Amino acid sequence: MALFKLQINGRSYQADVEPDTPLLWVLRDHLGLVGAKYGCGIAQCGACMVHLNDEATPSCVLPVSAIGASKVTTIEGLSEKGDHPVQQAWDEVDVAQCGYCQAGQIMAAAALLKRKPKPTNEDIDATMSRNLCRCGTYHRIREAVKVASTKLN
Repeated sequence: MALFKLQINGRSYQADVEPDTPLLWVLRDHLGLVGAKYGCGIAQCGACMVHLNDEATPSCVLPVSAIGASKVTTIEGLSEKGDHPVQQAWDEVDVAQCGYCQAGQIMAAAALLKRKPKPTNEDIDATMSRNLCRCGTYHRIREAVKVASTKLN
């Protein structure tokens, strides 16, 4: 066990865990931040997506020992009131069906829009294809990303 000091959602946290513990389990089991979900455990589905220094990163395979001084943002920290433009667009377009993947989808979309405020369909598809949606709401996801891009500018 080792004590890790983490910067998450603008706050300081400490976790006494094994160095190879995935960030996802530190967030969920040790810090009570349960927005990121476990989906596949091999960084292929996107349900566990968080931001690491503003880059969308799957947290299920990222060992806590690799975080260092990086800033972590979870869906809980994207906005205090759940009113980030991407979250608003998700509601407006009614993207979610089962909702399981949505936190990861929203985090991926927010990182894309930070990097590329006016993405093309190809940009959206390339980025969002890292996240799986079993309900198949991909057309609404693309539409919500476009709506969010207008809210950011």
